[in-house]
Amino acid sequence: MDMDIRWKQRFSNFRKATIQLTEFIQKESLNKFEVQSLIQCFEYTFELAWKTMKDYLEQEGFDVKSPRSTIQTAFQTQLITDGHSWIDALDKRNLMAHTYDEEKAIEAEKLIKEKYYIIIKDLCSKLEEAL
Repeated sequence: MDMDIRWKQRFSNFRKATIQLTEFIQKESLNKFEVQSLIQCFEYTFELAWKTMKDYLEQEGFDVKSPRSTIQTAFQTQLITDGHSWIDALDKRNLMAHTYDEEKAIEAEKLIKEKYYIIIKDLCSKLEEAL
């Protein structure tokens, strides 16, 4: 019973973070400070995403420990459909830490807007259905 409540509580935070990320995505253009904020928002939304997946999968009886094993199990159980993009986002977290480098920040913004936001929204919708 505690695991059921845990994933739902974490999901509530993940949903709020996704809404904030959506606000950034819907802006037509971002200044350099907004780009940094977008990247930070993505970072904590991604963190909540994989941890919510982990809690949900554990409640379903799976034993997952790391972000990578969580993503792999989520893909195998069809909780997520684009496992490659999730692993790519996981691997690119280091890129996100270098927002002081304008070129890397622009690359991160593009990845978030064109690739990672979609998988975040898909997961949020799928977990919403599971409530």
